[in-house]
Amino acid sequence: MDALSVLDLSPVTTGGSGASALRNSLDLARLADRLGYTRYWVAEHHNLPSVASSAPDIMIGQGAAVTERIRVGSGGVMLPNHAPLNVAERFHMLEALFPGRIDLGIGRAPGTDPITSLALRRRQDIRDDDDFLERLQELILFEQRGFPEGHPFRNVRAMPADVALPPIYLLGSSGYSAELAAAIGAGFAFAHHFATHDAVAAMTSYRKGFRPSPALDRPRAILGVAAVAADTDAEADRLATTIDLNFVRRQKGEYLPLASPEEAAAYPYTPSDQERIRLNRERVFTGTVATVRTRLDPLIEATGADELMVTTMIYDHGARRHSYELLAQTFGVAGSAPFERAPVGA
Repeated sequence: MDALSVLDLSPVTTGGSGASALRNSLDLARLADRLGYTRYWVAEHHNLPSVASSAPDIMIGQGAAVTERIRVGSGGVMLPNHAPLNVAERFHMLEALFPGRIDLGIGRAPGTDPITSLALRRRQDIRDDDDFLERLQELILFEQRGFPEGHPFRNVRAMPADVALPPIYLLGSSGYSAELAAAIGAGFAFAHHFATHDAVAAMTSYRKGFRPSPALDRPRAILGVAAVAADTDAEADRLATTIDLNFVRRQKGEYLPLASPEEAAAYPYTPSDQERIRLNRERVFTGTVATVRTRLDPLIEATGADELMVTTMIYDHGARRHSYELLAQTFGVAGSAPFERAPVGA
C-alpha cells in the first residue's frame, strides 16, 4: 500500500447544523492536505439528516480551493441521479480550475430512498430498469467523442473542451463494480465499511480481470474502511458508540443526526440491537494506532490494496481530526506524501 486518503460524508450531529458540518469538512480537508494524505473525497447522499454532503461537485470545488496539493474528488457521484453530460461538464470545469488535482469517483446506487431518487430524476427519463451501464457508456463516449456519425450527440462536447475529464474510479460494495472497472480499465474503490460482499474476493476479481486502457496501464485498487483511532483503546471504543447507535437506528429506518457517546450510552439497546452492533464492529477498526494497524494490516495484505481510504463518522470534530492525525503518523504519511497525479481513468 502506498497511499492513505480520506472519505468524508460531512456528518451532522445532534445539536449541530448542516452548515457547521460542511465547514468542518473544509477544516478536515485542510488538515488532510497538511498531513500528507493523498486524496480527500466527498460523498453524495440525499434526504439523510446525518449527512450534509448532497452535492459533491460543489464540495470538491470548495475543498480544492482551500487546499494546496491533495487530490479532491467524489466518493462518489451517484450516476443514476445525473445526466452524464452534466457530470462531464462539471468535472471538466473542476479540472480546468484545479488541474491535476481532481478525481471522478462514480457510484451505481442513488444514495437515497426510492422516493427521493424519483424526485431527483423527475425531469429526466425515468425508467424501471437499471440504466447505470448505459449512463456510464454515455459519459465515456462524450469524453472520447465516440458517438457514431448520425447520432444526435455526435457534435456535443463537454465544456470547457480543452481539458480532459479527471481520472475515473468506479465505486462498489459487490463484485459487479469490480468486474466492470476491470473491463473498462478504470480505478476501483471498494466500500468495505458497509459492504456485505467479501473485500478480498472483489479486489482479487478486479486485479485478475483488469484490462489496460489508454488512461490506466495497471489496476489501481482503493480499500475504503471505517476507522476510529484514539490515544487509548477505551477512548476509541467510546467514540465509536456514535457509529453503533447510528447503525442500529438505520437498521430500523431511523435516519437521525449523529448522537454523542453520552446519548449512545443511554440508549435502550435490545439484545438484537447488541448483536447488530457486534457484527458491524467487525468491519469498524477502532483503538490505538497499534490496535488499528494490527487489525487492518492483514486485510490490506489480503486485498492487495494500493491505497487505504478512511471514513470516520463520529460525533466530535476534534476527535475526528485527532483520529486522522494518528492514522497519518502510523502509516508514515504525515507531511511527507508527494503530489502525484494518479494515472487512473477511463
